[in-house]
Amino acid sequence: MTTTTAEPLTRKDFASPTAIRWCPGCGDYSILTTMQGILPTLGIPKENFVFVSGIGCSSRFPYYMNTYGFHTIHGRAPAVSTGVKLTNPNLQVWVITGDGDALSIGGNHFIHALRRNMDVKIILFNNRIYGLTKGQYSPTSGVGTVSPSTPYGSVDLPLSPISMALGAEAGFVARTSDNDVKHMGEVFAAAAAYKGAALVEVLQNCVIFADKIHDPYVGRTTRNDTLLYLKHGEPLRYGKELEKGLVLDKMTMKTKVNPAEGETIVHDEKDASGALGFYLSRLSHPEFPVPVGVFRNVERPSYITAMRGQIDTAQAKNPPSLDKLFNSGSTWTVD
Repeated sequence: MTTTTAEPLTRKDFASPTAIRWCPGCGDYSILTTMQGILPTLGIPKENFVFVSGIGCSSRFPYYMNTYGFHTIHGRAPAVSTGVKLTNPNLQVWVITGDGDALSIGGNHFIHALRRNMDVKIILFNNRIYGLTKGQYSPTSGVGTVSPSTPYGSVDLPLSPISMALGAEAGFVARTSDNDVKHMGEVFAAAAAYKGAALVEVLQNCVIFADKIHDPYVGRTTRNDTLLYLKHGEPLRYGKELEKGLVLDKMTMKTKVNPAEGETIVHDEKDASGALGFYLSRLSHPEFPVPVGVFRNVERPSYITAMRGQIDTAQAKNPPSLDKLFNSGSTWTVD
């Protein structure tokens, strides 16, 4: 639950005077600027925003936001944000994390924040590498990634943040990229409006240790032909002239040039089963276009609503009494 602010806010109201210490050209800058531009449009008082982060380059984010914030420990941002939200449900809580922070040491907390449908918004910066600790491979690094921790190339299969979130039954799951500010702003705004746990993966560029890792599909010269923009109720078509579409051949999704009328799959972010969203989350370059946008946006029972309802019922049945608490069970009188 949020209240509206009396005076209009601007991006400058959310910009911290703290010097920003990211590498020149880092994708984090555009994410920060986009976030600062979106918050004034939400009609929420500045004092009702809280940013919680873990460890990593992305996790410096709270320092650069002129809001309340916590820079916590490795992987534990979802746990801390859960405590913040339960203590004061009126706050809008954002979690800032990276692919290493969220999916490695923080994987358990990440999964359960989504499973419980905590009303927090998780922005996951995915550059497919550990940036702050100097370029070790991460849970999203591709097979063969050469790094200080994998000098002969990684043999691990990478995790998909989107597939993982959908498997945890997250009600809102989306993806965007750091070089498309307009699209990123639209996705952030949609996540903010969702009543429950929202996960947004941002395909982010690390200029030092994984430069241009996403360029084959998000590059400005290629993305018209390699990105699939998900739009609810519209056919899953892509290409410079939208000449390609995704079709189903029995139980297999395929890409087809100039599919027949009605043959292309229509995107449904409200699909309760999450099956279409999961199928889309498995698509990868170069065999398929990379989907960006909202994969799933469905209502789910809220943990906070259920918990508070349970407390209210218990208190109505047995009203709390400090006197009863202090003078029941085994007691002693000290002279």
